Amino acid sequence: MIFRDAVRQDLPAIIALLTDEEGVTDPAGVRVDEAYGRAFEAVDGDARNEMLVLDEGDGTVLGYLQLTYIPGLGRHGQERALLEGVRVRADRRGDGLGRRLIGEAVERGRRRGCTLVQLTSDKRRAGAHAFYASLGFVRSHDGFKLGL
Repeated sequence: MIFRDAVRQDLPAIIALLTDEEGVTDPAGVRVDEAYGRAFEAVDGDARNEMLVLDEGDGTVLGYLQLTYIPGLGRHGQERALLEGVRVRADRRGDGLGRRLIGEAVERGRRRGCTLVQLTSDKRRAGAHAFYASLGFVRSHDGFKLGL
């Protein structure tokens, strides 16, 4: 297995991971419309973002996350890394892939000089919360969202 940056051809597999958390969707049946294409290009073209894929070694996407580096005045001007869209294929959970994926993202943040890695997770995902806690993440804030 290898870690690599996502490429446009990975979009069907990534979308399958993001839209079907409980099952395994065949990426061949996923429609990649213009909105997904624009979003991929925007993230890919921004130096403060990385899209990280865990690849079986044959091009099969087993895991994905977006890593965004956020500058700020807090933490004495240090950057923080935000993990977004963390997913491992449902039939491969429990194999240690999520641990490896998060570990790679944390290491990338560390190499960049970030002093904090943060993420949010839906309150209904108790299993994911236990997983993040097992990696050393601590519940420290309540998040709020406003749909526009």
